[in-house]
Order: sequence, then structure tokens, then C-alpha cells
Amino acid sequence: MSYSYETQRARIFTEDGQRLFLAIRDKTKHLLKQAGASRMQEMISGNSGDSWDMIACVDRLVELGEIVELQYGKCAGQHRVFVSTS
Repeated sequence: MSYSYETQRARIFTEDGQRLFLAIRDKTKHLLKQAGASRMQEMISGNSGDSWDMIACVDRLVELGEIVELQYGKCAGQHRVFVSTS
């Protein structure tokens, strides 16, 4: 089975999922303020739990329009690069 945002998305809205989402959101905001761009690897590091849930949290930030992914070709998921939309 491979990652599917549609499948993982519901897990973000659980109590544990919200804690994870907020931790990733706060770290992402810090990283983007500090450097202007960040790889997913750094955005999710330091958290424990299901890696697909962490990826879904980043994809939720994209869905909410808080960050945007830079398109530069095919790469591993953890190497995707994001910038702020504000």
C-alpha cells in the first residue's frame, strides 16, 4: 500500500492528529521565516508517529494555502521543497 492523502487526511482531524498537525505547522512557519524555504524532511523531523500522517499534515498545509511546493522534477517525498504563500 502506498501513501494516499485522501486516505490519511481523516487522521489529521483526530486529537492526536491535531497535535501532530500543529507541531508540524509551527515548525514549518519557523523554518520558512528563518530560511525562506524548507524540505519536508526538516518540517517533519523531531515528531514521532506514522510518517504518512506527517506527510498528510504537510499536504494539509498546502491544501489550506499556507505553503506551496516548488516544482523542480521528480524526487523522494522527504526532499520536496516548500515556500510560504504569504
